Amino acid sequence: MTNTFQVRPLSLVAQEVGLSPSDLIPFGKDKAKLDAKLLTTRPQPSGRLILVSAINPTPAGEGKTTTAIGLQMGLRRIGKRAMLALREPSLGPVFGVKGGGTGGGRASLYPADDINLHFTGDLHAITTAHNLLAALTDNAIYYRQRFGDKGELDGRQVMLSRALDMNDRFLRRCIIGLGGKAHGSPREARFDITAASEVMAVLALSSSYDDLRARLGRIVVGATESGQPVTADDLQATQAMVAVLRDALLPNLVQTMEGGPALVHCGPFANIAHGCSSVLATELGLGLSDYLVTEAGFGFDLGGEKFLDLKCRQLGVWPRVVVLVATLRALKLHGGAKLAQAAAPDAGALERGMAHLGKHLDSLKRFGLPAVVAINAFPDDTEAELQQVEAAVAQLGAKAARSTAFAHGGAGAVALAEIVADLAERSDAQPPKPQYLYELDDSFQVKLEKIARTVYGAASVNVSATAQKDLDRLSAWGYGKLPICVAKTQLSLSDEPSRVGLPTGHTITVREVRLSAGAGFLVALTGEIVTMPGLPQKPAAWNIALTDSGKVRGLMQNDG
Repeated sequence: MTNTFQVRPLSLVAQEVGLSPSDLIPFGKDKAKLDAKLLTTRPQPSGRLILVSAINPTPAGEGKTTTAIGLQMGLRRIGKRAMLALREPSLGPVFGVKGGGTGGGRASLYPADDINLHFTGDLHAITTAHNLLAALTDNAIYYRQRFGDKGELDGRQVMLSRALDMNDRFLRRCIIGLGGKAHGSPREARFDITAASEVMAVLALSSSYDDLRARLGRIVVGATESGQPVTADDLQATQAMVAVLRDALLPNLVQTMEGGPALVHCGPFANIAHGCSSVLATELGLGLSDYLVTEAGFGFDLGGEKFLDLKCRQLGVWPRVVVLVATLRALKLHGGAKLAQAAAPDAGALERGMAHLGKHLDSLKRFGLPAVVAINAFPDDTEAELQQVEAAVAQLGAKAARSTAFAHGGAGAVALAEIVADLAERSDAQPPKPQYLYELDDSFQVKLEKIARTVYGAASVNVSATAQKDLDRLSAWGYGKLPICVAKTQLSLSDEPSRVGLPTGHTITVREVRLSAGAGFLVALTGEIVTMPGLPQKPAAWNIALTDSGKVRGLMQNDG
């Protein structure tokens, strides 16, 4: 296949995977939603699932999304029918630390400006649906609405947050209801970023409108004075929320800079949510292509584990291959090098950093999955250090391939694509079977210990008294055996951001347990992780501007 780094009419992109113009709901010329009829008529998943994950992120960058896009481009270059299923960017990171989430250089999505900003309005709809439920919750308190034998909702026991798709540390804890009786009664509240909201998790895990309706209805907003849970169904909020989310449930079709089909849908964070694209996008992609390349957020300890233990458990599918993305610079930082010297040759730091990569490869073995290490190469990387990493990966029992997709698009990922395709196709006769870390019948403590010891390399776990109180209450309501979604710093295998590399002897401390009944998991908040990020001292928003030509500059599109 010869690609020319030029985008195509979206109808031709759709045609490549067997979709007709009637299957698309256009949003302008370059993006579309898939028609709702595909929710019931979609082909059965039959493609090979390729998961792209990474080592723990560092300020030097790893390029996981860029590599995922490049890999799909490379697969198309070698004649494979391949699609992408990626998450929608959140405006929080876009204006905060990371900037845009559409890849980089020649390994980018198109139209990147639209995708990084308002796109098709999905995140706005999620925010609105979440806040509608919050408003109905407070309205029930104001009018002292009774819920049968449960009684009235207790304003002191409201569990539901409000949501905002922006980083704003001042909204982590706030007082609402000020101004006198006509405006409500004062109480403490909080905002979560939309990507961490339960409605986001619900949408990403829903397989149909009926499933969406049922999941939304199960959301627990708080408790009555007698200690009984109150749900969205109790508040009669569910139907209106489904109406708000009508279009948001439908996956979005765009393309890469080489005209390859990409489904971009939902965007839960992996450090505070389950960190992967929607169930619907994954199922559709597996039904429409021979290879579906998808990613899980941050390092394998977060996004990768949740993708396998949470999403794949629901989907009933399992990856053929996992790609772990690393850069020489990031490995050196995990090996103790300073950021200012990360680009300089340092064989010692690189060797020490390989221990961090090795831990992730060990974790993958526990899941029974073959791994390919994608070395996202920079122009100033030395040949000697590239060979050093390749040799170390071989000693660890995995394959490695260099990727220069940022600079060369699909041509720079052909070697990676060939290795991935070969590994995936070798298992056609006997695909890997799911090997979850824990059983659903395991207790919360056992589930947590299995995750922490296996994936984080922790020596022990500690559930605080407050978290245990949360857990006791949720268990009494019948939620104690749900899967666990661990909220943890993305910067370390521990729950302390500063402990990079390969920490040992550490304890994972759970300080709070939150219920996501609609999503179907318990959220274990560890360390100092917060569900509403703050802006950095120099926010990425400072670099974003509208040019005279109407293009948005500064969204990580190699646009200077």
